[in-house]
Amino acid sequence: MIQEALNFVDSGISAVQTLIYVDVVQPLLFHFNLMGYDDDIYDALYWVLIGVVQISVTYALLRPLEALRPIERWQDRRQVRADVIYTWIAKLGILNLLFFVVLQPVFNTLQSQMVIHGLPSIDLDGLYPGVTDQPLVSFLMYLIVLDFAGYWYHRWQHRFGVWWELHAVHHSQQQMSLWCDDRNHFLDNIMQAGFFAAIALFIGVQPAQYVVLVAVSNFLQSVQHVNARLPFGPVLERLIVSPNFHRRHHAIGYGHEGTRYGCNFGVLVPWWDILFRTASWERAVEPTGIRDQLPAPQGSSRRYGQGIVAQQVRAFGRIARRLAPRRPAI
Repeated sequence: MIQEALNFVDSGISAVQTLIYVDVVQPLLFHFNLMGYDDDIYDALYWVLIGVVQISVTYALLRPLEALRPIERWQDRRQVRADVIYTWIAKLGILNLLFFVVLQPVFNTLQSQMVIHGLPSIDLDGLYPGVTDQPLVSFLMYLIVLDFAGYWYHRWQHRFGVWWELHAVHHSQQQMSLWCDDRNHFLDNIMQAGFFAAIALFIGVQPAQYVVLVAVSNFLQSVQHVNARLPFGPVLERLIVSPNFHRRHHAIGYGHEGTRYGCNFGVLVPWWDILFRTASWERAVEPTGIRDQLPAPQGSSRRYGQGIVAQQVRAFGRIARRLAPRRPAI
């Protein structure tokens, strides 16, 4: 039943993909003499359509909850506007297209080297024929493995100072909402795309499966950031990351302090935080952001930028200051 539903959705999106490509995109490529990129752009169009569906469904389901059951009420929502743009950039696969166009040749070379040197990929769905090759079982296995990798990727973002300056773009949002999941530095997004694509290839995820995995993960992460009181309860919130659990990760002074470990790094499930003792179940509503955004004496009133360009550029400025040699005290 699930596989049939996925096939139906895939067929519908593929039909729209072909229609738009033939009637709109291909004539433009021909006009601007860009037909050498036709295959890449045709594949990217699938991600664009998936993104439109994701954004539409997420907004339709979560925005009413934010209006009816908000955790915080804001008089000024200008901080959220940049997050909306981030969401469209991320969900429409623009960065994925950049990754595939620029880095795909390198990725193909690495894959060829694996074959030449006899380094096989691991096909998880072939571990127990008749069980692990069932669509739902294999999907859940891939989701769990990628989530485990995501937990460590997230911890590394906080652990290493230069990397944190990129990830700080995400944490600098002080108004949590369904949009702010995609507020990230573009360089970190490209690194993340390569990281998870490599793992997906290694464990045998097929391209069609990967698209669905990314879509499910994106929706659940939007739920985690939503500005709404959702009744997860003590049982459900230990099975899946809840908005309360993830808000603690964004809370000033708890999610990150310098390059020390914070808490609640889980991407989709809190199991890894429980296993590695980084879970915090505090339910109090706490202000979010980064401590040095606060005015003195609590912080240093550091600005992380209001618009996308400023947020991207300021991150490189923070990295430069962190790497600059320190003058010895006299």
